[in-house]
Amino acid sequence: MTSHHSLADRLQARADQLGLSPAHVAEMAGVNRSFVYDILRGRSSRPGLDRLMEVARVLKVEVDWLIHGIGEVEGPPPFLENPDETFVPIAQAPVRPSMGGGSVVLEDHEEPGRAYHFRKSWIKHGLKAAPSQLRIMKVEGDSMEPTLFDGDTVLVDMDRKAPNPPGIFVLDDGMGLVAKRLQHVPNSDPPAVRVISDNKLYPEYERTADEIVIVGRIRWFAREI
Repeated sequence: MTSHHSLADRLQARADQLGLSPAHVAEMAGVNRSFVYDILRGRSSRPGLDRLMEVARVLKVEVDWLIHGIGEVEGPPPFLENPDETFVPIAQAPVRPSMGGGSVVLEDHEEPGRAYHFRKSWIKHGLKAAPSQLRIMKVEGDSMEPTLFDGDTVLVDMDRKAPNPPGIFVLDDGMGLVAKRLQHVPNSDPPAVRVISDNKLYPEYERTADEIVIVGRIRWFAREI
């Protein structure tokens, strides 16, 4: 067992292997949920040994295996990859944000939810995003050229709906989903956003925050060449 795995990796892998959620582990071990969650989130590098022994008991492993990766595990040990090399699937939303007018086109040739896979460490540390809140969408139309072109694949973070800092978002403008650059209008009351197309053939316009629904911020894109 190599040393690049952490206590958190081993605890998570063994709980997954046994089909136990972190909350279940805590309950069965008689410890606070926060004790388990803090370990998993890397916030607790030296957890209390007595409570950790209770967690190890529930996971049917020696406490040394949890801490150092050395020791007895009941049954086969969980398969631990290098955690940073693990890939997570991101679902494709079955709609395309249009960059011209706001029509949404259902992907008829692709199954809704066809997953794209991204390196877990990049999602976690690079984007600082939750995989469950990410969606892949396809862009169509020319209103965001030269930044985004028709057919580009974009990764949308649905946790990030505030146009601060400014950025490119997918929004529902009442007609459908569109990809646009958004800026908060300073000192606007009620709060307003400026909706900008990078293609200057399309005029900018302003909307109050309640007139548009921001789906999420575009964090990444890919293009076939």
